[in-house]
Amino acid sequence: MYLESQDPEKDISLYINSPGGSVSAGFAIYDTMKYIKCDVSTICIGLAASMGAFLLSSGAKGKKT
Repeated sequence: MYLESQDPEKDISLYINSPGGSVSAGFAIYDTMKYIKCDVSTICIGLAASMGAFLLSSGAKGKKT
């Protein structure tokens, strides 16, 4: 939400390197990604398993790498 307040038109990049983890923490990140108005670009820089894979797939359409 801080990054959105700085520049609401600019995409936010979320770099993921995760073996998974807490489901509730992952859904908190997911809910925040959907709450903000700017697009979230997701980038995998290593491993994206379990909740990490879910977050990777939750990026904006056409902005998942």
